[in-house]
Amino acid sequence: MQHLQRFCRNIGWITEAQQRQLATMRVAIAGMGGVGGRHLETLTRLGIGRFTISDLDVFEIANINRQTGAAQSTLGKPKIKVMAAGARDINPDVIIDDSFDEGIDTHNVEAFLKGADCYVDGLDFFAVKQRRAVFATCAKLGIPAVTAAPLGMGVAMLNFLPGEMTFEEYFRMEGHTEHEQLRRFLVGLAPMALHASYLRDPSTIDLENHKGPSTPMGAVLCAGVAGVQVLKILLGSDDPPALGAPWGLQFDAFRYITVRTRWEPWKHQDPTEPLRVGAEALTVES
Repeated sequence: MQHLQRFCRNIGWITEAQQRQLATMRVAIAGMGGVGGRHLETLTRLGIGRFTISDLDVFEIANINRQTGAAQSTLGKPKIKVMAAGARDINPDVIIDDSFDEGIDTHNVEAFLKGADCYVDGLDFFAVKQRRAVFATCAKLGIPAVTAAPLGMGVAMLNFLPGEMTFEEYFRMEGHTEHEQLRRFLVGLAPMALHASYLRDPSTIDLENHKGPSTPMGAVLCAGVAGVQVLKILLGSDDPPALGAPWGLQFDAFRYITVRTRWEPWKHQDPTEPLRVGAEALTVES
């Protein structure tokens, strides 16, 4: 009864039976930083009852502008433990496996995803090797995977659903340098580049040294957009269903623009060549 009292304000948008169903489901989230921590908080407040989480970092002062667990009192503390404690404070009944405190890689990704009904990507933008491993394993195991990237003051969302286009088929990273893989990830996430027009200092983006600017608004928007996708996936919503790649969604609050994208440049070029962005590779629906 107390479980329903905690989440009673969700009822109406979902049914009581659906709220009970969410309590039995498990979501895996890799990364407890800017977006991953927000995902855990949002999905805990939605009433999802089981999580597997990972992170190998501690909170630093540069995290304070956007990461929900970052505060003066948590500097130097492990992100995974701080965020797990916060989720348990929201819902004492939540079940969290927070044992993956050395991060995720090829050696433990299957254990990390064991029993997951959905995966939500919270890895650092630059963790390309780990991200490819997780999404490849999701495809292998038939686990739906959601990624929502904070770009400027907006969000770019993609879902990779069982039996549909995979992460690798979408981004085509195999055989390319890390720099090119990161570039393909960025372009594929946001083919409209809605954020680019108001970037005040382009020198702050440094792919070689794994640095880039971020905003708290972008992280919060990611949690909202990804949370809706997770809800649709877990409850099997079909009105409308979750949108799978190559379709994606981009919303930019600064520019007041929302677009639905379809990104398939590989139909028009040799995938081993450097990625060329052009109108022929993209269609947009308002």
